[in-house]
Parts: sequence; C-alpha cells; structure tokens
Amino acid sequence: MLTTDIVLQAAGQAGLEALSFVLKRLDREEGAVSVDPDRALYPASMLKTPLALAVYSLVQAGEFRLTDAFEVTQANMTVNDKPSPLVPGYRAPLGELIELMITRSDNVATNMLYDVVGRGRATEIVQREFGLKNTAFRRKLSGSLPLIDDPEWDGTHRNTHPASDAAALYELIARDRVPFARALRETLDRQEWNNKLSGALLPADRFAHKTGDTDEVTHDGGILYTAEGASYVIVVYTGMESTDENNARFAPFMRALRASL
Repeated sequence: MLTTDIVLQAAGQAGLEALSFVLKRLDREEGAVSVDPDRALYPASMLKTPLALAVYSLVQAGEFRLTDAFEVTQANMTVNDKPSPLVPGYRAPLGELIELMITRSDNVATNMLYDVVGRGRATEIVQREFGLKNTAFRRKLSGSLPLIDDPEWDGTHRNTHPASDAAALYELIARDRVPFARALRETLDRQEWNNKLSGALLPADRFAHKTGDTDEVTHDGGILYTAEGASYVIVVYTGMESTDENNARFAPFMRALRASL
C-alpha cells in the first residue's frame, strides 16, 4: 500500500524537487495520498485538459458542434515542441483543435480555443459546473520567448490549475461525470508525449494522461489502469525546469510507486 513516506522517499531518491502530488485509487474505496496538492506551481499544458472540458460542455449544450470550423490566424501562432499542422488561413474543425491540443499539446490549437470559448467563460464553466475552484484561464500560451502578444491579458495574473484540481478532474473523467468523458479518456490515451511517468509502467498498463513543460516546471498526470485491473488517478507536478535530465527523473519515481500499487 502506498504511503506519503514512500512517495517522499521515492521523490528524494529520484531527485524530484518542489513536489506537488496526488494519487487516488478509483476501483475501491481508499483515501488519497498527497503531498502539497495545492502548491502554487504554474500548470503549463496541464491546463489544456480543463479547457477541453469547457469546450465539450458547450458542445453538449448545443452551442457548438465538433464539426464547426474556425480560421487559424497569425495572432495565435506560436512555437510548439512538435511542428503544428495549423497554419494561418486553414479552417480547423473544433474536434481537430481538441485532438491537437491534448495529444500533441499544440499551443496554436489552445490559443484558438481561448478565442472560441472565451477565457472568462471557460473559467466560469470549470469552476461553477465541475468544482475546479482554483483553475483559471488567463493568458494564451507561448512556446518560447518572446511571449505571444495577448491584448486580453491583464498583465499580472497567470493561468492556474493546481495538482489538486487536476486530480479532481481526472477522477470526474474516469467516472463518466463530465460531458464527453469517453472521448476525453480516448484522447488522453493517444498522448504523444510519453517521456515521464510512462517510462516506468508495465507493458499491460494504460495511462491516459497529459504533460506540462516550461523552463520552470515539468508535470505529468492522468488516469492509470494497471495490468492487475486497478485504476488510479495520479498527478505529479514539480517546480523543476523541463529538461531531458529532469524529465527522466519521473520514471524511477514512478517505478518506486508502481511496486506499491
């Protein structure tokens, strides 16, 4: 059985610093194990999962269809870790934008969805309807410096989505308590970035997840289905720069935890 002491020891041995952590078993009643789950760390691309939920909520309400197309503009262009297929003038269906935002962590798709939904409205949806009280969409995403020009940003407040909210959201998705929960799970399962926690999972494990990376944080989290038939929510945030060396620390950390699951 996993304990806080095991988590802290594993983090220390792996060299994970400024840890914010939540793990909860879903297939049977067990208390969550957490370490500083509300720690104020920048969420980076972990924010994209609640944004997808806000979009799906409006689709379910009939305001949008997944086939509705929106034009890519130069104003939303920024760098991505993988080249974006989105180019100015292309009209991207809403479903494609969600897919790119989650599976490839596409920043252009994310910025377009900020415009489609509206950052204030997206914040209201996830806070009021789904209880993510500490999640807020405030600034469009930039893949590198200089930051993308964002006239609607107030110049002060950053995006927020702590590990505690991320864990709560993944539990809602796993338990079919949000619109398009199955679609969200399947999209998270197609994640193309698997260089962190995924590196220590067993071949028959499945991890439907999202990562987050900047020059000040590196994160990973999602829904873990183990080879033994158990299911968990696990979220790992750190206040460490996303580098190959730091990202490689997630695998030995996960390997130590996996032995206790």
